[in-house]
Parts: sequence; C-alpha cells; structure tokens
Amino acid sequence: MTDGLEIRPVRGIGDVVAGDDLADLITAAAPWLADGDVLVVTSKIVSKAEGRLVEVPADGPERDAARAAALESETARVVARRGPTTIVQTHHGFVMAAAGIDASNVDKTHLVLLPADPDASARRLRADLRARGLDVGVIISDTMGRAWRNGLTDVALGAAGIEPVRDHRGETDPYGNELEITQMAVIDELAGAGELVKGKVDAVPVAVVRGYPRSGIRDSDGAAVLLRDAASDMFSLGTTEAVATGLRTAAQLPDGPRAALPGLPVDPAAVDRALTAIADAVSHSTVIAPAEAITGSGATAALHLSTRDASPAGFMRLGSDAHRLRVALVAEGIVTLSLPHEDGIRLDLSGA
Repeated sequence: MTDGLEIRPVRGIGDVVAGDDLADLITAAAPWLADGDVLVVTSKIVSKAEGRLVEVPADGPERDAARAAALESETARVVARRGPTTIVQTHHGFVMAAAGIDASNVDKTHLVLLPADPDASARRLRADLRARGLDVGVIISDTMGRAWRNGLTDVALGAAGIEPVRDHRGETDPYGNELEITQMAVIDELAGAGELVKGKVDAVPVAVVRGYPRSGIRDSDGAAVLLRDAASDMFSLGTTEAVATGLRTAAQLPDGPRAALPGLPVDPAAVDRALTAIADAVSHSTVIAPAEAITGSGATAALHLSTRDASPAGFMRLGSDAHRLRVALVAEGIVTLSLPHEDGIRLDLSGA
C-alpha cells in the first residue's frame, strides 16, 4: 500500500551513443535520485548504449529491404500481418509490431533494435547505480499496442530490484471474497506511469517514480515472468492466421483404421452444432444419420453418410459433404475417422 506516488522526468541526458555509461548519464542529470526510487528507462537509450543498432540506407527500396531483413532476424514467429503492419513474437518472447524495431529518435542511417536481454540490462544498470551508492529499482520500458484497444502504452521489457507482480491471490476483498486470479503487473503499470512525463518528442528517456514500496526484492525476478507461455496463450495468432492454420489442419485429417481414436465421450450438443454449421452447404442428396459405435474401435459415437444420387457426381458430392462435416466436428473438439461403408461413408467419432 502506498500513500501516493510522485513521477518526475529526468531531463538533460542528451543523445546516447554506443559505449555510454547510462548510470553516469542518469546520475549527472538527476543528482536528486534517492534510495527507494524506481527508474523507468526507455529501451531505446539502453539499446543505443549497448550498440544494438543496424546500419541501413537513408531512403529508397534498399532501406525497405534492409528493414525487412532486420525484422526477419528479430522474429521468432509471425503472429499477424495486415497491409504494411506485421505483428511478431520476438526471440525474447514479446509480441509487438515490427519486433520493436524503431526508426525514431535516431539518424536516418540506423534502426534501433530492442536490447538483447532487457532483464540483464536492467540488472547491470541497477548494479552500476548501486556502485554509486544508490539502491533503486530499474524498469526498461518500451511502447506497445494492445489487443482490442486503440492507443499505445509503455510496458516493461526488463526489470531489476523490484517485484514484477503484486500477487493478491489468497487475499480477501472487503466483501469477504477470496481472490483467486488477481496478479497485478506492477512493472507494466509503473512503466505506463513513467511514460506520462517522458513523452515521445520531448527527449526525456528516463522517469523516476518515487513512493512505490519496494519489498521482497529479488533481482532474479525480471519482466520475463510476465510473458505468457504458449500453452496458456489463447490468442497466439491473428484471426486470419488462425483461420489459415485451421484450414491446413483440415486438409490433413487422418483417414482409415491406422489412426487411433482417444475413446473419450462425445458431446451430442457439439455434434448438433457441427451439423447446423454445414446445413446450408450440404447437398440435398446427402443423408446423415446416427450410427452405432463399434466396440473396441476407440469411437464413442458414429455417423453414417449416404447419398440418394448414385451417379459419379453424387458420390463426389457425398465425399465433399463428409469432409465438410469432419471439419465442423473437429472445430467442436471432436476427433473423426472416415471409413468406407457398403452404401456410403461411416464417420467414427471421439472426444478429443
């Protein structure tokens, strides 16, 4: 709990070049720094001091090509593309536009990359400041957009000397409810607060937050703990990319008895939703009916598809309709196997 915060800009740092000592620059510009303060440092000056710049042509298609090459080298995977905008996951694990590569506040013949290890950068700066007699927290910040929200805000890429998360789980609210999932990303909140006094065009790359209680400090806990792992990321792709991945998966659905079914129960409501989804696309000659699951096959439900049109074209439509249904079922979390039947196609079903 805090009685209030003071957020102060650090002015007069000037341009930063490779090899500069940030601790010297910051303490010279802010001799009023005190123990307990939290520094919010723009990642760009950290990158400049660490030499994380790429030389590029000043203009023309060669500049665009060099920027594209830099983006590719900083990208672990592409999350989404829309026109000229590319959202990627960097090798650090950050999801952001253009891998955080920046062409602002730098001469036209260079691009600035993110620090190679922002947590390590924060630890080094904190150690350098401690060597000068200052016990402060350090946050390395950068600007990001957010899903479902317009506008940008600063977030923490690296941190040292400050707990990244305020964990309220197990606490009780004023109404007697136990909190189960509330974890506040305080270093992101402080990074956003610092941006209010830094700005983008005012040449103020450092802010100081005074009054935030720092306790239980462990320098091993940096901003990396805020990165959501792939298993818990429900939005790991853009919409278009997720649809494309689904279509590729649909093109590779297994056929025949060589593929095993999990043998889990099938939700009848899910089957109904799949049938409804394809209702307008299925041929009028195709008949879909429930069938008995074969014991020991791994199937817990089955469907039988047949056609009233015994011509070659009718059987082609039956095959297409069977695949439509399989795609709709897998979208509902139902695993299917397509098997030939004496008068059509049998789909064995199992929960995933």
